[in-house]
Amino acid sequence: MRASYKILIALFVFASLINVCLAEQPATLKIGASAPDFNLLGVDGKRYSLKTFANSPVLAIVFTCNHCPTAQAYEERIKKLTADFKAKNVAMVAISSNDPKAIRLDELGYTDLSDTYEEMKIRAKDMSYNFPYLFDGGDQKIANAYGPVATPHIFIFDKERKLQYNGRIDDVEKPSGTPKNTDARNAIEALVAGKPVPVPTTKTFGCSMKWISKEHGVQDEQAGWAKEAVSLETIDEAGLKELIQNKSDKLRLINVWATWCGPCVTEFPDFMTMHHMYRGRDFEFISISADSPDKKDKALKFLQGKHASNKNYIFNVDDKYKLIEAVDPKWQGALPYTLLVEPGGKIVYAAQGPINPHKMKKIIVENKYVGRYY
Repeated sequence: MRASYKILIALFVFASLINVCLAEQPATLKIGASAPDFNLLGVDGKRYSLKTFANSPVLAIVFTCNHCPTAQAYEERIKKLTADFKAKNVAMVAISSNDPKAIRLDELGYTDLSDTYEEMKIRAKDMSYNFPYLFDGGDQKIANAYGPVATPHIFIFDKERKLQYNGRIDDVEKPSGTPKNTDARNAIEALVAGKPVPVPTTKTFGCSMKWISKEHGVQDEQAGWAKEAVSLETIDEAGLKELIQNKSDKLRLINVWATWCGPCVTEFPDFMTMHHMYRGRDFEFISISADSPDKKDKALKFLQGKHASNKNYIFNVDDKYKLIEAVDPKWQGALPYTLLVEPGGKIVYAAQGPINPHKMKKIIVENKYVGRYY
């Protein structure tokens, strides 16, 4: 009886998990269905609806986002589809439906930007989007109506706004390479010619949608940081020089700071963001405290408060000029001081004063040792 009871409990838990998963993922729009209307804000400050594209014989809606490496890999192809069919008056629209508050930092390892509306504006400008880019991440009403399963996921409608194709854009997920199956292009060409779409439905590969129900994952991630050990080791001149030589196989971000330096303390959380974003890649963040050796406990307490589980060092002597020369002879001595060093010791960024966080993330993710794609 007891064994049967345990089996029933296990089945109940399993069924509950299935129901949760089903609740998170809405049904995908079926071929032949009418396009659900929308009223969404674009990165250009304008609002868009189905009526906006009433004069287009074909409407293609791509659910995509900023942060997903697969979505980034398809940006140029989406732009090309838009340009290639502009003369035929085909309308291409991109919608980002991810909830920014449901995206963990460890899910941003291939990007410099998350999926907020403000960051969408930056990405659209950086990549010179030639199509409207709309935000649905506030309530995800439109994503729930269309049912995209991944980013990117394209839905193509005929002039009556009946769905004629949904699925992948093509079968190559990287920005380079020649696709064997250009499914979205084939569908658009068929509709423009007044012919049936040859393959109406395909599977879609990409990042999962970040539904509102996943917001708890961000809190879970932050709770996990609090459990990670934080340490502060002393280091000498030889050790500092070895750090700069970077004999590892990782891109190394180094920040020299001090507890008495206001700009250092203010910007340190930005380095923690980068640490949590990119530490799963070929990247590491190292901090070097310029506090006096007798202030080690104070420096450690600060690091613990920031959950700085990265490698942290404090210079073992009080001679700041030896610190300067060991880190970088070109450094004039003002704090904070930040370097980005490739494996082998090539310094690709060095500057004193506070960093620009977005600029730094962009430099990191576009470096050949990290990269935006799988």
